[in-house]
Amino acid sequence: QVQLLESGGGLVQTGGSLRLSCAASGGTFSSYAMGWFRQAPGKERELVAGITWSGAHSYHADFVKGRFTIARDNAKNTVYLQMTSLKPEDTAVYYCKAGSVTGNSYWGQGTQVTVSS
Repeated sequence: QVQLLESGGGLVQTGGSLRLSCAASGGTFSSYAMGWFRQAPGKERELVAGITWSGAHSYHADFVKGRFTIARDNAKNTVYLQMTSLKPEDTAVYYCKAGSVTGNSYWGQGTQVTVSS
């Protein structure tokens, strides 16, 4: 069983930056692909970015390309989401997710990001 704990959210002005962290415990972190999702009020949860177990490959949704970067440090059991040039439409609860090759998946509790205009 993997436990995930997000941190780093907060209130920031348009154009600002934040770095989210997701610390994992209770499993072999380096064996999991990791992803960041977000859910805004009244909207469905959507994938923001993902990264393979080794960090060799990553994916970023079109709406964050060039602004957000996912990275991981397997020695620290942590995945990051560096967010720059934030926009009000980036306001959401951000969740990290761990996924194994066997199909198991785990979610964190989420961290709120609010971008003021």
